Amino acid sequence: MALDLTADVVALTAALVDLPSESLHEQVIADDVEAALRQLPHLDVVRDGHTIVARTQLGRAERVVIAGHLDTVPENHNLPSRLEDGILHGLGSCDMKGGVAVALRMAATVPEPVRDVTYVFYEAEEIAAEFNGLGRLARERPELLAGDFAILMEPSNANVEAGCQGTMRIDIRTAGERAHSARSWMGSNAIHALAPVLDLLATYTARQVTIDGLTYREGLNAVAITGGVAGNVVPDEAVVTVNFRFAPDRSEADAFTHLQEIFEGFGLVVTDSAPGALPGLSHPAATAFVEAVGAEVSPKFGWTDVAQFTLLGVPAVNYGPGDPLFAHKADEHVPVEHLLQVETRLRTWLTT
Repeated sequence: MALDLTADVVALTAALVDLPSESLHEQVIADDVEAALRQLPHLDVVRDGHTIVARTQLGRAERVVIAGHLDTVPENHNLPSRLEDGILHGLGSCDMKGGVAVALRMAATVPEPVRDVTYVFYEAEEIAAEFNGLGRLARERPELLAGDFAILMEPSNANVEAGCQGTMRIDIRTAGERAHSARSWMGSNAIHALAPVLDLLATYTARQVTIDGLTYREGLNAVAITGGVAGNVVPDEAVVTVNFRFAPDRSEADAFTHLQEIFEGFGLVVTDSAPGALPGLSHPAATAFVEAVGAEVSPKFGWTDVAQFTLLGVPAVNYGPGDPLFAHKADEHVPVEHLLQVETRLRTWLTT
């Protein structure tokens, strides 16, 4: 059935949840979203893969971007949707089809916003960055994401989460020499050689930094360790994987330099990295948004696609219905109260 963008936000969220859209399998939902948006004469619609961009062209003094991803993690016995006691349950209801439903409602029912709006509904957020539709636009068609301010409809308990942490994973490898464990003095134990690294991690004091009145807490943790050949062999190689969550005032280069300083004398190999995003709350558009929605503001602990906008010079925040702690869980759900509140606040901001 075609998506009805005039349906209430709860019904529209349920309809989106009932369209399976696991990452890399978004064609059906993208087709339906595109078809619904193309029925709206006040929007210019562009499709890029399974990513849909719809824009007003009213010549307003300010342009904002409202974005949400269409994909979900794999199903976990949580389809179809169901509504019980003011809670809508189902895969993607929280992360983030509730937010997508709100954005689609705005696209359909606010034809003359006081700010020009670019709506972006994109693919493949839940998997490797190379597939991310928003990232592809940022690299290949950045003009489609141009704006003075951006809102990512990530679940944030209907409050504003500003900016995001950067993340970097490194491997630290130690070498030894194999020997029979009964004659261990004939070899060199690579796992034992990791002890100084683990000591550094255990005694590390994470930095806290305040940006735009928000305090971001960093974290440095071992997240995996491998090594060992057999139960009677001294291992000749061991690897510890370390994840550094860094405040958005550090660049990726700054973060790596810090890790080199901490683990001086060890070789570091970066296996994954993504920049953080500054909160940008001092920007007039961001200030006006926070004042208009009247929501609490907190720092985002974790990484989101607001970082894509920061790289383009567009300040951005996370603002959407749902508790992010329930994202990806079997009992994923979104409160109806959140859906209605976020819709009402966004509508007010776009019309006054």
